[in-house]
Amino acid sequence: MKDVKKLRDSFNVTKLIRPDLEKLIPYDAHLYPEAIKLDANENPFPFPQAVAQQMAALVADELLSRYPDSDAIELRKDIAEYAGVLPEQVMAGNGSDELILNILLTFGTGGRVLITNPTFGMYKIHALIAGARPIPVPRRSDFSVDVPALVSYARKPEARVIFLCSPNNPTGNASTLEEIEGVLQQVNCLVVVDQAYLEFGGEDCTPLLNRYPNLLILRTFSKAFATAGLRVGYMLAHPDVLRQIKKVKQPYNLNSFSQAAARVVLKNKEHFKLQIQEIKEQREKVYQNLQSLEGVTSYPSVTNYILFRTNYASKTVYQGLLEKGVLIRQLGGPELPGFLRMSIGTPEENTKFLQALTEVLEQLREEKDNC
Repeated sequence: MKDVKKLRDSFNVTKLIRPDLEKLIPYDAHLYPEAIKLDANENPFPFPQAVAQQMAALVADELLSRYPDSDAIELRKDIAEYAGVLPEQVMAGNGSDELILNILLTFGTGGRVLITNPTFGMYKIHALIAGARPIPVPRRSDFSVDVPALVSYARKPEARVIFLCSPNNPTGNASTLEEIEGVLQQVNCLVVVDQAYLEFGGEDCTPLLNRYPNLLILRTFSKAFATAGLRVGYMLAHPDVLRQIKKVKQPYNLNSFSQAAARVVLKNKEHFKLQIQEIKEQREKVYQNLQSLEGVTSYPSVTNYILFRTNYASKTVYQGLLEKGVLIRQLGGPELPGFLRMSIGTPEENTKFLQALTEVLEQLREEKDNC
């Protein structure tokens, strides 16, 4: 027993972890149940009742007791019809995060992964997890992609994968098809264009898919289709690319209910188109209101969120809004110092956000004047 205790006491888990992961901080989504949630770019509207009833009817027969279809054949057919591609050009996954990690485990390990910062932070994290080397390629001051710089980086040894988010999170702008094609024409890397927010704006990259075998497009059901809780993402690519990624994909990665529910969503997409249009209209109203606020700079967006900054520390503004029951996303770092991002909510939520922001800024202005 003494030997067992000695062994137990001497065990140190930190000695077993990969050295390159030691400083990686786990993702921690803070919950504030009482606050209006405008931080995660979700569809804010109630889920269509008619669609929910169809989903509820799915829980029957062998849907839950049997393993899911590993290839998500029926879902892939429906996605292919929706996206205008062939089923063999589609792979479904447990959210875009799983697909990003699988891409990097297949192609990135040991190589360089080019990331057009500022952009979605999970590209870097998944690159580190996959044992790749993330290389930032800064965007221009207007947040557009610096195509010549990106191509130059891509031509260096060990460049394997490029991540290009369009529309870009968190800046809200989109790359043109000409810019994306300009990259595809000049590199031998896999070019991953993340179009998670395509339903809200930006140009669809699928017309380029059959011309460039190094193009991979990421999309999701989480944003426009209000199913973030189901975790359904998909990628569009040349079948040869998908065959390689399938080698690392978990065999039953997408559960049966999510597969079936995503198919219901596609069959009822007209319900969501109405919500998408309302979100786009609300986006423009919020943007104009932010433009009119003293000390606020907001940036044009083709997504369901808006990037902005104020004359005050982002942490102070963020905390002030939270105290008033409004949760948004605080950004920061060397690329976005002082920036914040708010997701478009319902008209009532957007009104409360604007009122709360006005009050927070007035309070900060008074405190500054009294100093």
